[in-house]
Amino acid sequence: MLIAILLFGANKIPKLARSTGQAMGEFQKGREEIDQELQEMREGATKTEDEPEPDIGTDETGTGTDANLEAEMETDAETDTEENR
Repeated sequence: MLIAILLFGANKIPKLARSTGQAMGEFQKGREEIDQELQEMREGATKTEDEPEPDIGTDETGTGTDANLEAEMETDAETDTEENR
């Protein structure tokens, strides 16, 4: 304590203690927020592991939507050529 008084002076000790306390409070608050976010991510990961993930880019038959789109385009092209005849 004597070293702190010599280094900072008796007038600045309360200000230094106050700012140190505020910094520690902010640090704990940030740590708690990070812990909460990690916990939410863990809970979210366990929920998605239980549920099967939907296949993106496929329809109910399990075929890719690109194949369906190509088939529709071919059908449309055949229809167009038949109409033009």
